[in-house]
Amino acid sequence: MRIALYQPEIPQNAGTLLRLGACLGVGVSIIEPCGFILDDQRLRRAGMDYIERANLVRHMSWDVFLKDMQTNGGRLVLLDTKSTTSYLDFEFQKNDILILGQESSGVPPEVFSQIPYNVKIPLKEDCRSLNVAIAASMVLGEALRQTKAFLNL
Repeated sequence: MRIALYQPEIPQNAGTLLRLGACLGVGVSIIEPCGFILDDQRLRRAGMDYIERANLVRHMSWDVFLKDMQTNGGRLVLLDTKSTTSYLDFEFQKNDILILGQESSGVPPEVFSQIPYNVKIPLKEDCRSLNVAIAASMVLGEALRQTKAFLNL
């Protein structure tokens, strides 16, 4: 299981997700360019000392990320508000890569079309979205539960 952040814009969210990955034994990929410098103080504050323990891989572009993922295997699963499938109805696999789009706009249509699986978190009709770190935590928790990966911690 892996989390991938597509061109993240907010360092505190990236730091929080690096901390989540470190604590749950899940790798984190950052697909650049980022909206901040990776040694940003706000990223370090959110990730605390767990950042040093995170399995972080940087990818210089979406194309480089795709090539790396083809080499390493793994099924791409996008968390997106435009999806029609609830993450609660999706069957996760141990090698899934959970992709999160930019905080302000998600992923562009050309990236969306390249990802074979996508899921959403059901929300009240008058709500647009959750914070990306909270959304990732919810979906990752369900994916780890389904694949019994919590048993390995």
